[in-house]
Amino acid sequence: MKLQPLYDRVVVKPIEEEEKKTKGGIIIPDTAKEKPQRGKVVAVGQGRLLENGQFVTPLVKVGDEVIFGKYSGTEVEIDGEKYLVMREEDIYAIITE
Repeated sequence: MKLQPLYDRVVVKPIEEEEKKTKGGIIIPDTAKEKPQRGKVVAVGQGRLLENGQFVTPLVKVGDEVIFGKYSGTEVEIDGEKYLVMREEDIYAIITE
C-alpha cells in the first residue's frame, strides 16, 4: 500500500533509537522510552495552498532526515510499519552532513 499525503502534509518514518541502558547496565523498558524525534521523510504532499490558489513548494523532500516535535503528527500503521503524518510546519530541522 502507498500513502500519498495531501497539501502541506509529510509522511515520516520514525528512526527508533537503539536499546538504552543506564550506566549501571539496566535496560530501559519500551514503556519508559521517549518517543523518537528523528525520522526519514518517505512522502511529501504538493505543498501549502494559498488563498490565490497557488501552491508553496515544500522545503523537505523524500529521503531527508528530519527532527520534529515530540508529540507531532498522527501515527498510522501500514503493512506492519509505523509512520507519522504531520504538517511540514511541525518539522523543526533537516539534518545534513
